[in-house]
Amino acid sequence: MPLNSATLGSNIPRILGLGKRGENYTHSHIKKASSCNLSLHHKSPNTLPTHIAFVSKFDQSFSSPVMEEDNKMFGLVSESEEYCKELDVAVRTIQMACFLFQKVQDTLISKSGNNNHNPLTLAGWSVKAIVSWILCECLGGENVSIVTEKEFQTLSKPNTSELLEVVVKTVNECLAEAPRFGVGEPKSALGTSEVLEIISRCNLVGGPSGRFWALSPVDGAMGSARGDQCAVALSLIEDGEVVLGVLGYSNYPMRKDWLSYHHSYLRMISKLTPTTSETWNEGCVIYAKRGSGKAWIQPLLHVNKKFVWQNNAKQVSISSIDNVALATFCHPIEKNNSSHSFSEGLAQSVGLSNKPLRVYNMMKYAAIACGDAEVFMKFERAGYKEKIWDHAAGVIIIQEAGGKVTDVRGHPLDFSKGLYLERVDRGIVACAGATLHEKIIDAFDASWASSCL
Repeated sequence: MPLNSATLGSNIPRILGLGKRGENYTHSHIKKASSCNLSLHHKSPNTLPTHIAFVSKFDQSFSSPVMEEDNKMFGLVSESEEYCKELDVAVRTIQMACFLFQKVQDTLISKSGNNNHNPLTLAGWSVKAIVSWILCECLGGENVSIVTEKEFQTLSKPNTSELLEVVVKTVNECLAEAPRFGVGEPKSALGTSEVLEIISRCNLVGGPSGRFWALSPVDGAMGSARGDQCAVALSLIEDGEVVLGVLGYSNYPMRKDWLSYHHSYLRMISKLTPTTSETWNEGCVIYAKRGSGKAWIQPLLHVNKKFVWQNNAKQVSISSIDNVALATFCHPIEKNNSSHSFSEGLAQSVGLSNKPLRVYNMMKYAAIACGDAEVFMKFERAGYKEKIWDHAAGVIIIQEAGGKVTDVRGHPLDFSKGLYLERVDRGIVACAGATLHEKIIDAFDASWASSCL
């Protein structure tokens, strides 16, 4: 039954947003959680999960006319206030997943010659466990199903026992930091069987009905291995429709002019330039909720800091550029499963003359949503099927930021067919607005017949 969180005391997460308006972004305030109606079907009021702590004691007494004026501007509170708790939990979850991946990247990738385990494999399994555990503890295990890559049985095979041991250690080390993110840590360290049970929940196949989460634990294998871009994506899909999405980037630079620098330079600068709550240089979480008409970005939580909502969040929006000649094209670095030559030829024929922005996989969604680029095109090679967890979060974020994402025939992407986007017509086009999108689609129609895809 729907419950108002004002009656639930400390059992329900409170949300506090204190911000200011800047020149380029809107830092809005958030309602207290006491005004957020949450539908909690899995437990009675006396047994609600207590794993999400208060973000701040200050919100218990603070009120402001400005907060009342602005309370509908922030992405977690819409007219209907649906999915506000789910989005809050998802943002914290991805913050922790990025923390875990940065830790793995810093301690293992830099010492890969002395490590017997593929750090990307370790990070992938560990992120699955972290995401599954937090969602289940905060939202109720019986209400959480997850669609993601790789089968659970892979990790439970006898020849992976050593890897499993390292995964369990990594997961427990990460969960020990949970209080910094406003999430309660386990009462005791998780054992091997518990971690396997948690990961086993990540074995759904999706479909047209019901509610499930879609998770991409490590997107951008090449960038990850080089210490460069990597993304973690989490989305909630209900009856085939994406209702919220969260993207976490471990190294996404927060200054547009840094996007073209080599990753090694950015890593060096990030180590030399301390990140503060006011000026942050790399790493972020971007999120949106269906129907809000807003997308938001916040920095990753750094060492020894505590997550205080809204964590210096800023509203993001697509670029206002609608002239093809001025638009920036996202050019994927990884060449698997797509035709770069056709994308480059089409970009040239439509008049995209700016220097392209080279990106790893899901980085394209951040670039367009944040206004750092205007166009992305991916044309599939024959026989390849796009996976829903690689696109669901990015699609809703771009759409709520004001952009448009379809297949190359202009049809919306369909997330109701299971693990794959079964009805994608040959490729995906994401643009910062309808004008650019229409021009790309028209150019595709004229060019496809002569292609060799």
